[in-house]
Amino acid sequence: MIDLTGRVALVTGSSRGIGRACALRLAEAGADVIVNYVTSHAAAMEVAEQIDALGRRVAVVKADVSEEEDVRSMVEFVAGEFGRLDILVSNAATGGFRPLLDANLRHFDSAMHTNVLALVYLVQAALPLLEKSEGRAKVVAISSHGSHLALPWYGLIGGSKAALESVARHLTLEVGDRGVNVNVVKAGLVDTDSTRRIPHADAIFAGRTQKTMVGPRVLSAEDVANAVLFLASPLSDMIQGETITVDGGAAIHV
Repeated sequence: MIDLTGRVALVTGSSRGIGRACALRLAEAGADVIVNYVTSHAAAMEVAEQIDALGRRVAVVKADVSEEEDVRSMVEFVAGEFGRLDILVSNAATGGFRPLLDANLRHFDSAMHTNVLALVYLVQAALPLLEKSEGRAKVVAISSHGSHLALPWYGLIGGSKAALESVARHLTLEVGDRGVNVNVVKAGLVDTDSTRRIPHADAIFAGRTQKTMVGPRVLSAEDVANAVLFLASPLSDMIQGETITVDGGAAIHV
């Protein structure tokens, strides 16, 4: 049993989907949690209520992680209200589903700022707190299959996720010796509000059981959250700069 009692976790984009599952899983393991959102206030409050019902401290913070000032203000709030930060999950993502041939500078900037630069902003702002963590602090970023597979209308998101995985490895060089682990969880196809907007989503979801090697079981947000929980725990102290794929084996064959 992983016990995170006394630890404080910040999960970005945790009002729904994988972020929500991560926030709840960390709270179930004993962590106090800061729920971050940018548009879905009602959904964020529902997550906070569930965490509170578990007996954990919880706070809800609206912040756009693509904006450096928002990130710094959020971390200052965490420092003032909780006095520490041990676990940072960079999950918030954007990009929209469109062909690269229709993408413009605004689309590119939005995807790269939210999906890549946000991780840098978060670590920059949170490092003084993370360095004070008892034991090793943990930073976990969420990636997707689009970082190495071509998917319809997924070019901007996929390209940004590939960059995210590289940035995480390079961040490890800079903060690994300062008591911080940085790793990535690469999620396979999970049924969320976002992925349901992928072109031909019904066909893609219908065919995913043919790709995985775990029988009829389908990948869930909770499966991804379990990997995040592991990387957030002392069990992962010797794992640095890695990308762990959670997809039931779907990506290892044609």
